[in-house]
Amino acid sequence: MPLDPPIVEKALEILHEEVVPAQGCTEPIAIAFVAAKAREFLPPNETIQKMVVRVSGNIIKNVKSVVVPGSGGMVGIEVAAVMGLLYGDASRDLMVISGIKPDEMEAVRRWMRENVVEVLHENTPINLYVMVELHTETGCISVEIKHLHTNITQIKRNREVLLEQPCNDCVFNTPDEERQKLSVRLVYDLARQIELERIRPLMEQVILHNSRIAQEGLSGNWGVNIGRVIEEHIANGFYGDDVRNHAAAFAAAGSDARMSGCALPVMTTSGSGNQGMAASLALIDYARRMQIDDETLMRALFFSHLTTVHIKTRVGRLSAYCGVICSAAAVAGALCFINGHDFETISHAIANTLGDVSGIICDGAKASCAMKISTTIYAAFDSYILATHGKYLHGGDGIVAHDIEATLEHIGRLAQDGMKTTDEVIIEIMNGNRS
Repeated sequence: MPLDPPIVEKALEILHEEVVPAQGCTEPIAIAFVAAKAREFLPPNETIQKMVVRVSGNIIKNVKSVVVPGSGGMVGIEVAAVMGLLYGDASRDLMVISGIKPDEMEAVRRWMRENVVEVLHENTPINLYVMVELHTETGCISVEIKHLHTNITQIKRNREVLLEQPCNDCVFNTPDEERQKLSVRLVYDLARQIELERIRPLMEQVILHNSRIAQEGLSGNWGVNIGRVIEEHIANGFYGDDVRNHAAAFAAAGSDARMSGCALPVMTTSGSGNQGMAASLALIDYARRMQIDDETLMRALFFSHLTTVHIKTRVGRLSAYCGVICSAAAVAGALCFINGHDFETISHAIANTLGDVSGIICDGAKASCAMKISTTIYAAFDSYILATHGKYLHGGDGIVAHDIEATLEHIGRLAQDGMKTTDEVIIEIMNGNRS
């Protein structure tokens, strides 16, 4: 069936809004972005007496243990905020601190020693929330984001409101109700029929940037180095020399580097670099080893990223449900797609993955994210091969429903409703863990 042109345009708009470059973990970068934006409204020659950073629990969770890129190995909310304040360029969105130089970090460290940075856990039901206040002798500048990493919802100078918009009035041109119209079937049809040149430039950026940081993860000393360790143990015979092991290593290596402060940018998906890498790197490595042609790879990457967006729309931006599960499920479907299997097989592969690894929790951004990527990519390959042999989880098997869209609705309920208490307990544990 021919595609409806308005649907094609809307899907491409969603894709271009969700697959964007970012340097470093997106939660500390969001803090740097807000701080940089607040500085723009600071009166000339005003001296900052105190900076207050108000954040939701999920922001605390995702910033506590991850290295801020360009910081020389520093972690935490304070350093991200001060880097953004002193050297950030808010016009660059999630690349806000990509221009910082190593010698400028001494000024950051000195500012942190000589000034007050107060971090407050904001009691809010909004999972992604940041407000930065700059207090001076004449008053206060405050900038707030909600729901999305660069979605500014309020700017105030003392009591004067300079900008205010509803928290659901997002920076996206495609509102949530448009994203709710996506389906796995629609993404499948789009991936098969869309003109290649409509997706090639973006997918080439995905391949370039995400492959580059994965190669760095394989060659450098980053985090737990699970990607490099898997590859080393393929060479010595502990792991088999097969596409599954290589793909898991390549995908994990990108996260090894990124979570440990590598300054190379990645192409994110649904606000997450780990999700962007999980959705792409295994497929890139698999296609190279299996000599898959470029067009098929790019269509499979399109399917994987847009399916990740579709699943993540149900899950929500931040939650206790590990986001790379969404990407791994999309990869399982994309492996079917890349090998010419039909929609039914693709749906079963996705559901197999979700039925397998949906118990993995998100306990913040850190080195173990790379381990979770390797685990879920292994699951994606298992789910793919089972589906191609006619083996799949049936409706009523736990959270799996009789069709893929109903299964995704269950995943959304699990993440947004069922795991609320889990998220609260994780945050409590992390706030009490100072070691």
